[in-house]
Amino acid sequence: MDSLITAAARALAAGDPLGALKRVALRDDAPALALRGIAMAQLGDFPRAKALLKSAARAFGPREAEARARCVVADAEIALVSRDLGWPEKALETARAVLEAHGDRVNAAHARNLQVRRLVLIGRLDEAEQALDGFDPMPLPPASRAANALIVAGIAVRRLQTKTARAQLALAREAAREAGIPALTAEVDGAFLALSKPAARLIARGEERALLLEEVAALLASGALVIDACRHVVRAGDRLASLSTRPVLFALARTLAEAWPGDASRSALLARAFRARHADESHRARLRVEIGRLRAELRDVAEVSATARGFVLVPRHAREVAVLAPPVEGQHGAVLALLADGEAWASSALAIALGASPRTVQRALDALCAAGKVQPIGRGRARRWMTPPVPGFPTVLLLPGPLPSD
Repeated sequence: MDSLITAAARALAAGDPLGALKRVALRDDAPALALRGIAMAQLGDFPRAKALLKSAARAFGPREAEARARCVVADAEIALVSRDLGWPEKALETARAVLEAHGDRVNAAHARNLQVRRLVLIGRLDEAEQALDGFDPMPLPPASRAANALIVAGIAVRRLQTKTARAQLALAREAAREAGIPALTAEVDGAFLALSKPAARLIARGEERALLLEEVAALLASGALVIDACRHVVRAGDRLASLSTRPVLFALARTLAEAWPGDASRSALLARAFRARHADESHRARLRVEIGRLRAELRDVAEVSATARGFVLVPRHAREVAVLAPPVEGQHGAVLALLADGEAWASSALAIALGASPRTVQRALDALCAAGKVQPIGRGRARRWMTPPVPGFPTVLLLPGPLPSD
């Protein structure tokens, strides 16, 4: 690389996209196009960044497979940051293989990180852990080590392994400071801050309060009978009854748990599970049928006994009953939960992450937009959805080539 390309690459590595553009803004050769694309991505102009990277990939010659692979990986990162999860996974995997074959372990590791980050975003945690199994990030530069630690911490948070999450975030903070990239440091600080925010609500014995992530983990490990409205399961220690595909049964279980240690009236159960304002004999008959089904589902963790005015939940092994509810509930709470990360999501990406149809997600977004809870940016295929505040810029983006050593 010539001196201007080298200087621009160093500026990007230090988180200075404007400094990089000053050196290559007027150049149209392939390395300059790639650097300009990365700089524009760091400034938040993703459409322009993608166009420049595609031009760079075409400009690199047929013998420059390694450079083209770096462009593919950078393009995949832009798609990930802009929450466009529909980008081709096979292209990224092919690019990672090319980089490994050419000995570019830093960018190959970064490609692996992108693959794992996508798996984490769409909830495929087992596959993400398998992809990281046996991977040692210590030989990598500080920025790559920080990115890897953030991913491991993200998996630990979703597994409710708070000690592991804090330990990995501490490693990420140390690596980010060593890298000297302010945006990366801010990202790590934001992850630490998320651990101090309420992760769920506890409803028990007629009272309600917010819980931190550590408190959620402690509740689930306490042996109490927990009706988990975040995952739609009923758990007591190691025993688990999933009601994720039985919304009526879960509504009945939650109503019974919220009334515990007392009983829930038949009218309350009918209103909650069937939305019946005026119950008749057919409603009461259906309630008896669904209560029988609920007994069968909960047979390992609790009994459901009839009382004079309704039904009562009787734990088999636990001494306490609690409801674990999301921080924000509503008809479209899952969509709001994904948008709470502050990033701008494509509706197609939300559909992938939620496992729902694009039409269902679009209807939810339209309803939330009408209620003023989300807002669209862009038009057509470039439209993204977000909640305030404005999302931050991407952090670790690839360079078109390795930096020369001093």
